[in-house]
Amino acid sequence: MSSTLFRTKKVEQSILDTEEPEHALKKSLSALDLTVFGVGVIIGTGIFVLTGTVARNNAGPSVALAFAAAGVVCALAALCYAEFASTVPVAGSAYTFSYASLGELPAWIIGWDLVLEFALGTAVVAVGWSGYIQSLMDNAGWEMPAALGSREGADGFGFDILAAALVLVLTVILVLGMKLSARITSLVVAIKVTVVLVVIIAGAFFIKGDNYDPFIPKAQDVPPGESLEAPLIQLMFGWAPSNFGVMGIFTAASVVFFAFIGFDVVATAAEETRNPQRDMPRGILGSLFICTALYVAVSIVVTGMQHYSELSVDAPLADAFKATGHPWYAGFISFGAAVGLTTVCMILLLGQTRVFFAMSRDGLLPRFFSRVHPRFKTPHRPTILLGVVIAILAGFTPLNELAALVNIGTLFAFVVVAIGVLILRKTRPDLHRAFRTPWVPFIPILSVCASLWLMLNLPAETWVRFGIWMAAGFFVYFFYGRTRSRLGKERETTVDDVLKPPTGGETP
Repeated sequence: MSSTLFRTKKVEQSILDTEEPEHALKKSLSALDLTVFGVGVIIGTGIFVLTGTVARNNAGPSVALAFAAAGVVCALAALCYAEFASTVPVAGSAYTFSYASLGELPAWIIGWDLVLEFALGTAVVAVGWSGYIQSLMDNAGWEMPAALGSREGADGFGFDILAAALVLVLTVILVLGMKLSARITSLVVAIKVTVVLVVIIAGAFFIKGDNYDPFIPKAQDVPPGESLEAPLIQLMFGWAPSNFGVMGIFTAASVVFFAFIGFDVVATAAEETRNPQRDMPRGILGSLFICTALYVAVSIVVTGMQHYSELSVDAPLADAFKATGHPWYAGFISFGAAVGLTTVCMILLLGQTRVFFAMSRDGLLPRFFSRVHPRFKTPHRPTILLGVVIAILAGFTPLNELAALVNIGTLFAFVVVAIGVLILRKTRPDLHRAFRTPWVPFIPILSVCASLWLMLNLPAETWVRFGIWMAAGFFVYFFYGRTRSRLGKERETTVDDVLKPPTGGETP
């Protein structure tokens, strides 16, 4: 049984599958498109929202160090992703990489994990986008009915119609084609980066040195009633739960890690890239470098403009400008955030549909979803299905507390990809690698350790929820995927051909 659970799919077979007419995606993306996709999805909720939250609750002005630490963890993983994406240019990202190196069961687990990551990520960002839109509407004197706006303002039944509508519109755009998606993303990213640069340049003139004192606030004990929300590592070693201090920086890094989620989504578009061997590493590493630099700069500016204890949790960048007497900038930032979050939703939704498509093509999910649209050459069936499900999820479900699940899912994928690089280097040294992760095995091992460290700094409740989702994944695999695996059926056919009696009907 173990041999079937860890059967691997050859890289050559994965690439060959992409050439089947009914299951082939259109190749239309360049290195610039990939970089824009990466910047488009990375710069989003994290920079516009999380900065204030972690500064007030975990790190103070040293939130800049938390962003830098999270960026280093992502950079280590990005080097591993770049090697895999250039070696196995197939839709599915970490799922496909795991299938080629670790085996079918680990691939299923990581695919199931990515479905959760991208679905919750899309829904969370859609709700955040809805909040910014409603804020802009309020400023203009328009007010939505409570039952159709934010669920927090609704009595009883509430449905966030704006969040759901955004997801459905983006679903249509993704069905129509990747190049259209890339053009829309390029325009929106230009607006979003402009807003971030305005924050950095204009905000630098309002910095007060006193706001940086202390740069790393002293650790403070957390009330006993909140101990369950303490980082898992503190509970494991019996440490008194605390905020701030050096451990506060690591806790903040595990939270702001949500702001970096997205560069791994670039890898899911490998199959739709014209020259993946050259362009995938450029897109992945380039987008990550740009966003890390912007994140650190913004966090330094905003904590210098306003004392960390007074930063807004909902809109820290906009409210920091309001506090300095410049409300015009606040409105501009809110507009840029609302526009920018659209690309985050779209690219997260794109990533999820590509993983779902790849799993379907391998038979681990119904093959019905692996056929591409005859005209647009996009995986329209899973795109429509997931778009509708996420629209409902974003409309009905309060997701703020579940955002940490997105972080733990991504970090788990990082661990698997790094281990996969080590295994594939050993089992398939003959493969052509257009990009090679430097200093193997040091970089992959360091990536595993860094990702695990951030996972341990997430709340214990997040681990419980993650475990429940993984248990459900095992159930689906053993009762559906394992028996319908395309790789398993092909191997059974091969074995039957070998054991088939020779012509004449007698067994030798």
